[in-house]
Amino acid sequence: MIKRLLPLLLTAVLSSSCALLAGLDWDYNHLGNAAGTALTAATMSDAQIDELCRQSVAYTDSKTPTAGAAYQQRLQKLMGGVNAVDGKPLNFKVYQSDEVNACAYGDGSVRINSALMDLMDDDELFAVIGHELGHVANKDSKKAMQRAYLSAAAQEAVYAAGGVGQMAVLLLGNVSDAYINAQFSQKQELRADDYGFNFTVANGRDPYGMCRSLEKLTELSGGQSASGLSKRFSSHPDSALRAERMRKQADAYTHKQ
Repeated sequence: MIKRLLPLLLTAVLSSSCALLAGLDWDYNHLGNAAGTALTAATMSDAQIDELCRQSVAYTDSKTPTAGAAYQQRLQKLMGGVNAVDGKPLNFKVYQSDEVNACAYGDGSVRINSALMDLMDDDELFAVIGHELGHVANKDSKKAMQRAYLSAAAQEAVYAAGGVGQMAVLLLGNVSDAYINAQFSQKQELRADDYGFNFTVANGRDPYGMCRSLEKLTELSGGQSASGLSKRFSSHPDSALRAERMRKQADAYTHKQ
């Protein structure tokens, strides 16, 4: 099976059509089990992407320590009135991690690192989560998962070893890592900023929460230990301008009230 899978996955890198696997069981015990039909990344269905998201989240949940009850309770209290985005029910969880990061998946899963919660007050944290949900609502997350799957599949085509089950787990782990560390374009980030701001004020939170969170992340990105969310800001030279842009929106909103 590995020999049959290898040419198909290599095609994902070398061919302009980016051929991928079709007919997948979408269970990571069998994820590499149906390589008989090719499928371009662009034609992965929403249902397939949602299922890949669910399995990626399940994989990451199984590998990452859960933060203590105080973190979970704070997040539940903060987000208790937010049940869905883009028609998808939301589920939240806090990871115990020193990396400042948050990630929203296309299936409605939202994962927050404890270090981010330590850094942000409630209004700032709410705005960051709104920003991440903006990537879901704007379909950025779907595209990021497609790219993550393509990248991970190509990597496994080169480095795969052992049985199909082992390869499937490695593939899913690489998909999860690639998605969590996905980089978005400046345009995508600006749209997510706007969504996060509107999400914040629509839910009665401080309109300045978004600009303050951006300022904190921009400052953090200047350090050598920049990771997770802060990497996005170190990769964009106009990050400070994004924070100022959100402050102007907050000023305009406040003056209208």
